[in-house]
Amino acid sequence: MTAIGSTTLVLAGTGKTGRRVVAGLEARDVPVRVGSRRADPPFDWEDESTWEPALRGVDAAYAAYYPDAAFPGAARDVGAFAEVAVRCGVRHLVLLADRGSAEAERCEQAVRDSGAEWTVVRVGFITQNFSEAFLADLVRAGTIALPAGDVAEPFTDAEDIADVAVAALTEGGHAGQVHEITGPRLLTFADAVGELSEATGREIRYFPVTREQFLSSLIGRGVSAEYATRLADLMVEVFDGRRAHVTDTVERVLGRPPRDFAEYARDTAATGVWGRPPLSPPAKPDVFGKPEHRSTVPT
Repeated sequence: MTAIGSTTLVLAGTGKTGRRVVAGLEARDVPVRVGSRRADPPFDWEDESTWEPALRGVDAAYAAYYPDAAFPGAARDVGAFAEVAVRCGVRHLVLLADRGSAEAERCEQAVRDSGAEWTVVRVGFITQNFSEAFLADLVRAGTIALPAGDVAEPFTDAEDIADVAVAALTEGGHAGQVHEITGPRLLTFADAVGELSEATGREIRYFPVTREQFLSSLIGRGVSAEYATRLADLMVEVFDGRRAHVTDTVERVLGRPPRDFAEYARDTAATGVWGRPPLSPPAKPDVFGKPEHRSTVPT
């Protein structure tokens, strides 16, 4: 638990979960330092010289690794960061980790070995990936193609993740705990995309593809080959059924049920982030999940 009046560093503080953690801490009048490349002082996971200045005077830290705690090399960086944090006087580390990923498990162990008090917030597929990350453009295009087959996933809302992290940073009883967070029910990606269609009033379709097709699609959309390969490998690793169960963590920690995917879809559609319904249905995708060109001018 963060001491009254002490500063908490929130890494990836402008990202999906980080900015919500910042807002939650500020709502509790906790002094916050946002960890990002554009902050003052800046923080960059790829530049160790930025770590110590960002950690000076900090009592606790929310450690969200960029680009992902499941990517190769994450455990090495997280372990090194934890060592610097302890040396700078940080007492409590709250780590954002991926459910079912071998590399994320190594990140968890590195934090446990650091000597600081620790809490792990373990999550799966974050619901806001459909609106705040790489899937948003695909939702707008009307076609989502992923190497996830028909595996069920308990889509986890970023609001729930942030609220649990804020509780761990500001309340007692969370040190040494692994908080594995899920949504309230299992959905396949086809189920989830169907609910997006209903919420938006548009036809949005899901197509399961192979790892190779997904990789080609990402690179074709301008994603670097290195990042695309890591993302494709991660999806193949975790979407094998290992995460197809729900937990009661949100209700146990926060005293309320987790946010349901349908509520997210409805509320997000109302913001207009996915655009207005198209004038014609989306085109049939090619094998890489990219729609063929079709005019949207009505006939």
